[in-house]
Amino acid sequence: MGKEPQQRTREIVGVAGAVALLLGVLAVHALPALPPRWLDAVLALLAGAALLQPRLRLPAVAVLGFVWCAFRADVALDARLPRELEGRDFTVTGVVDQLPLRRADATRLVLRVEQAELDGEALPLRGRVRLSWYDDAPAELEACARWQLRVRLKRPRGLVNPGGFDAERQALERGIVAVGYVRDAEAARHLGTPAFCIDRLRDDLARGIAARVADPHDAALLQTFAVGDTRGLSQHDWEIARANGIPHLIAISGFHVGVAAMAGALLVRLLWWLWPRLGLYLAFPVAQAPAALLAATLYGVLAGGSLPTVRTLLMIAVVTLTRFGRRASTGPHALALALLAILVVDPLATLAAGFWLSFVGVAFLMLCLARGDGSLLGFLRELSVGQLVMTVSLLPLTVWFFGESSLVGALSNLIAVPLVSFVIVPLCLLGLLALLLAPVLATPVLVVAGWITHAQWWLLERMATWPGAHWYLPEVAPWALLLATAGAVWLFLPRGVPARALGVLLFLPLLVPQRPPPPDGAFEAFVIDVGQGLAVFVRTAQHALLFDAGARYPSEFDLGEAAVLPTLRALGAGELDLLMISHAHNDHMGGAPAVARDYPAAARFGGEPAGMPLAVAQCEAGQGWEWDAVRFRVVNPGPEQIAATYAGSDNDRSCVLLVEGRGGRLLLTGDISRRVEPAVAAAVGAGAPLVLVAPHHGSRTSSSEAFLAALRPTLALVSAGWRSRFGHPHPLVVRRYVDAGAPLVNTADGGALQVVFPSDAAPYLAARERERQHRYWRE
Repeated sequence: MGKEPQQRTREIVGVAGAVALLLGVLAVHALPALPPRWLDAVLALLAGAALLQPRLRLPAVAVLGFVWCAFRADVALDARLPRELEGRDFTVTGVVDQLPLRRADATRLVLRVEQAELDGEALPLRGRVRLSWYDDAPAELEACARWQLRVRLKRPRGLVNPGGFDAERQALERGIVAVGYVRDAEAARHLGTPAFCIDRLRDDLARGIAARVADPHDAALLQTFAVGDTRGLSQHDWEIARANGIPHLIAISGFHVGVAAMAGALLVRLLWWLWPRLGLYLAFPVAQAPAALLAATLYGVLAGGSLPTVRTLLMIAVVTLTRFGRRASTGPHALALALLAILVVDPLATLAAGFWLSFVGVAFLMLCLARGDGSLLGFLRELSVGQLVMTVSLLPLTVWFFGESSLVGALSNLIAVPLVSFVIVPLCLLGLLALLLAPVLATPVLVVAGWITHAQWWLLERMATWPGAHWYLPEVAPWALLLATAGAVWLFLPRGVPARALGVLLFLPLLVPQRPPPPDGAFEAFVIDVGQGLAVFVRTAQHALLFDAGARYPSEFDLGEAAVLPTLRALGAGELDLLMISHAHNDHMGGAPAVARDYPAAARFGGEPAGMPLAVAQCEAGQGWEWDAVRFRVVNPGPEQIAATYAGSDNDRSCVLLVEGRGGRLLLTGDISRRVEPAVAAAVGAGAPLVLVAPHHGSRTSSSEAFLAALRPTLALVSAGWRSRFGHPHPLVVRRYVDAGAPLVNTADGGALQVVFPSDAAPYLAARERERQHRYWRE
C-alpha cells in the first residue's frame, strides 16, 4: 500500500474515532442521573479489553468516552456546595477570575476559591464561585487580584421553562460550584495583585481602546473584537446581533484567530523575502506554520480563550506538527484531532452551544465547499456560498439552543464577515500592537476602526428591523433536530446527487409544536418560572392570554425577556390576544414592556394603570368575554378598591381573573390580601373543580382559612423564588392548604407548571418542567 492510501486510511480512522468518542460523551448528557462510579470502572475495564479486538475498537472508544464524561461530570457535581450548607455565611479566599462586570446596581465577578471557612472551620470548597458585590466595589477589585471575602452562598440553580436558558447546565460546563453575594463589604480584605496577568492586560488594553475612541458604543464593539471584552455591550446589542445571525462575530470567533494566524504567516513570508538565505536553514513552509500558531496563540490568549478560539488553535497546531513531520494533513483530519483533544481535556465542553456551532459549522464548510482556484471571483463565490451554507446548516442548532433563527443572516454575514475579518480585526490587531509598543500610534488606527465599525453597526441595526430577522420557532424535539440536520447534509451534497432539494422537507418538523393547543371548551395554563414574581400563560383553542410578566431588575435583567417570551415562543404562541397586569409591583409588571414590544396587537388591562410602565386600561369586576367556549370574568377590583386610598399595601387593587371551561376553573389572584378575599370568593361562587394560583405567592397575609373553605380548590399553585428572602410560601399558609386538602405545588421546586383543563374531565397537573427536562446536572 502506498503512502497516500495509508495516509487516507489513518485520516478515516481518526475521524471515526473522534465521532465514536463524541457519541459516548453525548450518551451521558441524555441521562437523568449519572451511573455509580463502580459501574464506570467496570465499563472502563471492558472497553480496555475490547480495544485489543480490531472490530470492537470503535464501540470501545465510545464506551471510554461515556466513562470519561460520566466521571468528570460526577467529580464536578461533587465539588458543588453541599446542600445542607446553602444560605450560610462563609469566609473565602481566592483570586478574581476573568474581568469583573461593573453595573449601577452591583459588580459581578467570578472568584476562584483557594480556601473556605464556615464558623472558623475549614471547608473543602474549591472551584469557581459567581458573586455579586452590591455595595460600591473598590477599585482594587480587578482581574487576578487576591481577596478574602465574607459571602453568602447557595448551589447553582436556575429557572426552568419551556425554551428557557439552562443556567444549571452552563454552571456545570463552566465549573461554577456556588453562587452568592458579598455579605460584609467592610470585612473584605485585598490580599494583593500579581505584577502581571493576562486578564489584567486584557482589561488595560480595553481601557486603552475606550480612551482613544470617542463614541462609547464604538469603543465597546472594538473591545469585543480586539480582546473579547463584551462588558460594554447591552442586551439590545445582542438582539441586533441575533437578528443578523452574527453573534459568532461579536464574540471572538475561530475566523478571527485565523486572521491572526495569517498575519503571522505573512510576517514570515516578508522575512524570507527580505532575507532569502533564511531558506537555507529552515524551509519556508516549515517556518510559516509555527509562526502562524504563535500569532494565533497570542491573540487567542488576549481574546479570553473561548471554545471556538481553542478549536482553531488546535487545528493550527495539527497543521504545524504535520509540517514538521513532513506529512500532509487534510482539514477533516485536523478538525477530528482538535475534537479529540477537547473531548479528552474537557468532555463537559460539549454542554456549550459554542462547541456545537463551532465544530458543526466548520464541518459543513469542509463538506460543501470545494477548494478555490485562487482568483478574486473564486474567493467571492466561496464567501457567498459559505455564508449560505453556515446559515442553513446551523439553523437547526440555533433553533435548538436559542429558539430562534434569522432569515436575513446569510445577507448580513455576507456583508459583516469580510468587513470584520479582513478590515476591522486587522485594524484591531494593529491597534493592540501599537498599544503595547507605541501607544501614541494606536489612536489613528483605532479611530479609523471605530468609524468603520460605526457604519457597519448602523447598517446592521436597519437590517435587524427587516421581516424575518427574528424568526422564532416552537420548542424543538430531538428527532426534529436530527431530521433537520440530515436535511442540511442532503441539501449540500455534491452536484449529481438526485433530488437534493428534497432535503428542505426534513426541516418542516421544526415548525411543529410539541404541545398543540387544546380543543374547544378546554384550556391550559402555564405558570412560568420567573423566580419571585408571577407570570401565567393561558390559552384556548384559538386565543391566548398572559397574566403578569415577572420582574425587571436594575441590572437590566428582565424576566419578560429572559423567561416569559422564550416560553411563549417555545409553546408556539404566534399571537397574544390580551396582556393583563394584576397591579403595579415590579415582580408582576416589570417584564410587561418587553412582552408588549413583541406582541403590540395584544389588548392591555391592569389593576393600577397610573403606576404601570406602559399604557393599560383599568380592569374592573364585571368585565368578561368568551373564547372558544371558555369564559373569562374579572372579579376584582370592584369600584371600592379602585377608589380606595390605602395607608399600606395597594395589593388589593390587583386584577383577579376567573377562567371557566367545561371541566374546570382557574382563579388568578395577583397579590390580594384577606381583606378582599370574602368578596372574591362570593363573586367566584360554586362550579366546576377549581385550581387556585395562591394569592401573594403564599404570603401569610393571604389564603385565609375562610377563603380556602369557600373556594375548596382541588389544586393550588405558588410562584416563588428558590430560597427567597421573603420566605414564600409561609409555613402557616402551607399548613392551611394541607388542612384544606389542596396539594400545593411551587415553581421554586418544580419549575414551570402546566395545568390542563379538559372539556370532559377534572383539571390536572400535566407537567413540572424541572421533571420534564430532568438531566443529571439539574438540581
